[in-house]
Amino acid sequence: MTESMITYRGTIYPWHCDHMGHMNVMWYVGKFDEATWQLFASVGLPSTRLRQEGIGMVAVEQHIEYKRELLAGDLITIRSSIQEVRENSLVLLHEMTNQETQELASHTVLTGVCIDLNTRRAKPLPIDIRERITSAFPGSAREQKAGRLHQQESQ
Repeated sequence: MTESMITYRGTIYPWHCDHMGHMNVMWYVGKFDEATWQLFASVGLPSTRLRQEGIGMVAVEQHIEYKRELLAGDLITIRSSIQEVRENSLVLLHEMTNQETQELASHTVLTGVCIDLNTRRAKPLPIDIRERITSAFPGSAREQKAGRLHQQESQ
């Protein structure tokens, strides 16, 4: 199993809550997005490198499950991992927990693609980044063959 890392800690404020009294879905997406940028920086893709090399990371798919309500005053932690790394894409997992109860409040699986900011087309992730990811998240290495996903052979 892939290890995860803490990528976000925060508080649910009253303005995060809707007329139902719990955190509105738009805030989950925002907090998961902040965790994503922390995760990218931890594997060598901080915003400075992205800008310097003309690289962008774009979300192309996201699935979210809501497990427990979060209310104003709740403290949360997001733990993140990279489940798959391919030539030009990543699959991320974020798990948001209520820090006090340790209950899973929500989780999301997100697919991101590396793009060239000038052409807006997919491009390979830098090799050093793919290597860092596979080192930090064993089991994440994947490659595309004949339209099917296969685990890379161990060397």
